[in-house]
Amino acid sequence: MFFEICGDLGDVETFAIGKSIRELPRLQKIYGKGRWRKRKGFADVRLPNGTIRKVELHWYEASGVGKKELKIKRFLD
Repeated sequence: MFFEICGDLGDVETFAIGKSIRELPRLQKIYGKGRWRKRKGFADVRLPNGTIRKVELHWYEASGVGKKELKIKRFLD
C-alpha cells in the first residue's frame, strides 16, 4: 500500500459476494478459501508526499482472512 488510512472507514457497503467476484480463484489461491466479498467505503488517507485526501477505497475481505488489496478508486476532494 502506498497510503495510510487516517481514522475510520465510513459508508462501507458490499457490492459483490462469492462467484460474482471475477478475481475469486486468484484470491482463494493466494489467501485461502472463505466467504469473499468485494467492498467499498470512504476514508481520509495520507499519501506518500504527506498530503491528506478524502478517497473512495475498494478492497476484498473474507472472515478469518481480513481486508486484502486495498486500492484508491477515486479522490473526492
